[in-house]
Amino acid sequence: MSTQQPRITLAGRELVVEAGTTAGAALAEAGLGEQQPGEHAVIAARVNGQLRDLACPVEAGDVVEPVEIGSADGRAILRHSTAHVLAQAVQDINPQAKLGIGPPVEAGFYYDFDVDQPFEPDALKAIEARMRQIVKQGQRFSRRVVSEGEARSELAGEPYKLELIGLKGGTVSADDDESVEVGGSELTIYDNLNPGTGEVIWKDLCRGPHLPTTRFIPAFKLMRSGGAYWRGSEKNPQLQRIYGTAWESRSLQDEYLAMLAEAERRDHRKLGAELDLFSFPTEIGSGLPVFHPKGGIIRRVMEDYSRRRHEEAGYQFVNTPHITKGELFERSGHLGFYKESMFSPMDIDGVDYYAKPMNCPMHVLIYSSRGRSYRELPLRLFEFGTVYRYEKSGVVHGLTRARGFTQDDSHIFCSPEQLAPELASLLDFVVGLLRDFGLTDFEAELSTRPEKYVGTPEEWAEAEAALKSALDKSGLPYTVAEGEGAFYAPKIDVHVKDAIGRRWQLSTLQVDFQEPGRFGIEYQAADGTRQRPYMIHRALFGSIERFFGILLEHYAGAFPPWLAPVQVVGIPIADAHVPYLDKVASLLRERGIRVEVDASDDRMQKKIRSAQRQKVPYMLIAGDEDIAADAVSFRYRDGTQKNGVSIEQAIDEIVTAVRERVQV
Repeated sequence: MSTQQPRITLAGRELVVEAGTTAGAALAEAGLGEQQPGEHAVIAARVNGQLRDLACPVEAGDVVEPVEIGSADGRAILRHSTAHVLAQAVQDINPQAKLGIGPPVEAGFYYDFDVDQPFEPDALKAIEARMRQIVKQGQRFSRRVVSEGEARSELAGEPYKLELIGLKGGTVSADDDESVEVGGSELTIYDNLNPGTGEVIWKDLCRGPHLPTTRFIPAFKLMRSGGAYWRGSEKNPQLQRIYGTAWESRSLQDEYLAMLAEAERRDHRKLGAELDLFSFPTEIGSGLPVFHPKGGIIRRVMEDYSRRRHEEAGYQFVNTPHITKGELFERSGHLGFYKESMFSPMDIDGVDYYAKPMNCPMHVLIYSSRGRSYRELPLRLFEFGTVYRYEKSGVVHGLTRARGFTQDDSHIFCSPEQLAPELASLLDFVVGLLRDFGLTDFEAELSTRPEKYVGTPEEWAEAEAALKSALDKSGLPYTVAEGEGAFYAPKIDVHVKDAIGRRWQLSTLQVDFQEPGRFGIEYQAADGTRQRPYMIHRALFGSIERFFGILLEHYAGAFPPWLAPVQVVGIPIADAHVPYLDKVASLLRERGIRVEVDASDDRMQKKIRSAQRQKVPYMLIAGDEDIAADAVSFRYRDGTQKNGVSIEQAIDEIVTAVRERVQV
């Protein structure tokens, strides 16, 4: 390192520091952030765009920025450091435990262990108690660069770490739907040091960065444990994974835990059973739901409304089969890039057939079934198409991660000059339709060219530019996810927040220059030449099943009247009042309202409680006085009630609420 005083850039201004100055010292000298434990602590630095420990020395020309613990990067570092404390605590209690990996994940962290027995609840309590002792000790995280030989020698008793050393510079599949980078061009070990003596207490192979000390961990909690295959493969040993969460303050952690409790109350699998909407019979298989009559009503209403909106927007409806010859997906490229997510082929007359994982190749064949003119473009094809994807059992999750599901799938074929306005119109259509279902908080993500892709960089750049232009015109807030596009196309994902603040990825728009070329489709342009159309993939709900599950949790089962499977229940005070309510029900049915009359032997109050448990929007109660006045007592789902409401007024209020999609 040079002995000259380096000149660095901090928060946009230049600063001269002493040789050997660390990023933390430079930030402190510049007065940028507090480096003491707390909700706004600066716990790391971004040096030339790369996350680094505060102990990292700075050099001439470096651009240094503070990383607060409450930022996205700061929380990831906090959670990663807490995962190390977890691993240390486990090995303190059970020295025979072997270490897997321990990355931060959304809202938390986990660590995998090879142990003789699964972790029981009492074991998790003991581990958490030991973690709190480690945090109080203020152990210092210290980074060391080591050679491969040194790493292998120091970690000789950790077989999984030795395997990771051999993967230096790559990624390891950590779970069925994620991967973790295991190292860059160098190997590093992080030591946990005794704050008084500097003695190494514990160590781990890790890329970092980490907190300055364990005292910077203000709030954490172990959540649960479960099995997880090493490197996400069922061919590998099953390890035991402990999940936890960590936050920059106890109050934020309490808010998160309260949200989790509310999410558990809203779990669509639980509500689906309680409200008799759907089930997952073991005789059919994992990830393959069946919808019961009430669930079928909600699904039909969702689909019917979507169909109407698509018809109004100029879409044409098509239908395609559930299986196809493998050669179709060879031609489209899916077998080369997507085969692991497809079910195994079935032999039919000596030919491999696959359950289709997506509808797009078949829509391309519909386009190519005859000659096309520029006058037909944009051609918007739409289908409720059922597809099948092989999801590993560990990630199948009710309706939100199923193996068989129905996409509201559209493929739009357009000319180059139509691409930008079509994308802008599509975004408006997507957001408008989602708003009709009661979702209001949106954010988009633009995913760009991945490492493995088809086509030319120029084509990708053009498609990405068109998507970005559409986002800019839409006014939606958005982020760019570099390298996260599909192999054949960049995409826009529209995310929504539900009633308790969770973020869900829903609609997807992709610009595809590849499949039209693979299938050689064309149209005759105005000048008589043959041109290749652009193709836009678009799924609005993502899938009917997943959207159903999201809405069920968003509304906690209390669907707005237009979506509720039963919109009105008639509740007689006595058996003699049933015929009167039957007549009211007939009038409601004539107006398209879904209504039932509870003629059971239960007492009136029990009937009301039953309707409330089933989250019926409206209850119409009738007794002698109501019949005499040609009226009803009008009770709402929240327990409020209006008495002496005329039948005409009651029907008009219900019909209006349904027609206008009122949120009750």
